[in-house]
Amino acid sequence: LIPILRSGLGMVDSMLDLITNAQVHHIGMYRSKSLMPVQYYNRLPKKCDVDVAYILDPLIATSATIISVAGILKKWGVAKIHVVSVIASKQGLTELLYIHPDVHVTLGHVDEELTPDGNVMPGLGDAGDRLFGTASVMEDEEELVHPSKRKRTMSMDSGNGH
Repeated sequence: LIPILRSGLGMVDSMLDLITNAQVHHIGMYRSKSLMPVQYYNRLPKKCDVDVAYILDPLIATSATIISVAGILKKWGVAKIHVVSVIASKQGLTELLYIHPDVHVTLGHVDEELTPDGNVMPGLGDAGDRLFGTASVMEDEEELVHPSKRKRTMSMDSGNGH
């Protein structure tokens, strides 16, 4: 089982009920403002010792993250990949199957619309935020973010401390 952090964690326990002897390996991805996936965590063992991998992610929007993770797993040596999701955009599902036609996909629903900023409509919002009860950081709430994660401004970059 490969949950994509954070949102995929909510699917692990149910999948372990179905596949009781499954190993769980984590891959952390987030979507940049350009909608491209960025990997920040990968705990796959050096040697691939699995024949089948189940990628767990409740929402497939543009599919760039799932496409990236499927590529990572293929490079690692996984022979058979299944994606398990709750909702996918029609566009994202089409793109996933075009890039990885050998990947099997199981999902609950296909939503027709994908907004220009890469959100599924109506979708379900940020699944990780829903799962962990956290709110997305809005532009005007940046002061709540840890200083190392805040956007840099010209006054911060000038080195004068003001």
